[in-house]
Amino acid sequence: KHFNHHLFVAIKGLRHDGHEFIDELYKKGFRNFLIETSNFNPSHFPKANFLLTNNSLEAFQNIARNHRLKFNIPIIGITGSNGKTIVKEWLSTCLQSHYKICKNPKSYNSQVGVSLSVLGLNSSDEIGVFEAGISQKEEMKKLQKIIQPSFGIFTNIGHAHSENFNSLKEKVEEKMKLFIETKRLVYCKDNKEIHKVVSQKGPSKLISWSKQDISAFLFLKGFSQKTEKSILTVVHNQIEKIFTVPFKDDASIENCLHIICVLISLNISDNEIQQG
Repeated sequence: KHFNHHLFVAIKGLRHDGHEFIDELYKKGFRNFLIETSNFNPSHFPKANFLLTNNSLEAFQNIARNHRLKFNIPIIGITGSNGKTIVKEWLSTCLQSHYKICKNPKSYNSQVGVSLSVLGLNSSDEIGVFEAGISQKEEMKKLQKIIQPSFGIFTNIGHAHSENFNSLKEKVEEKMKLFIETKRLVYCKDNKEIHKVVSQKGPSKLISWSKQDISAFLFLKGFSQKTEKSILTVVHNQIEKIFTVPFKDDASIENCLHIICVLISLNISDNEIQQG
């Protein structure tokens, strides 16, 4: 079997070098390779095509970015310390009866994972839902160029800053770079670190939820629990709404409130939100 329509991208990582797999893949029938090393001898592979670049990861990201530019559809970008994958999966489930969706497989939210995910966009898709994860500075602006979300969700920031960031504020500001071109951004107003940065650098349309501030887009007025579920009483535009969710832990409630905000702002009816 020949993989004539496949491209193998040989990426050099901290622990692995993709170039080491070329010989094995060539024997299996791969014929197209994107490589970044000038020490590589292509004459051993007479039937293969080699694309030589200075940095194969950057080249791969540029391919993904160029593919993204072909689609003029709403793209929802999700980042935060926790909850990215859950929010992406739950939100996609709630939207699937309205839209044909493209999303990251599993937790493909890294520099390589986001590129692979965005390359999954095709002409039948009506909305994209992509999560983005970073571990150090200067990573998010690369992911922003690939995803280019028009709608954002900032899940949370956790309590400690990572070893690659000098402070919690710096970490929030780095993650905010995903949303430099978004029109709307969902976040929890009660998270002071996020609220401060979002207020300064966020888009004009802020969709906040809060347990404390009645002026938020969504105010959590009441909260009660039964055996296997929680009943949320929320207020939006001075109208009280009640949603029952099959979770009791704080993290899941937080994830659900992010999603309710998104669905309300997309004009999904209360009944359909509850079904989702």
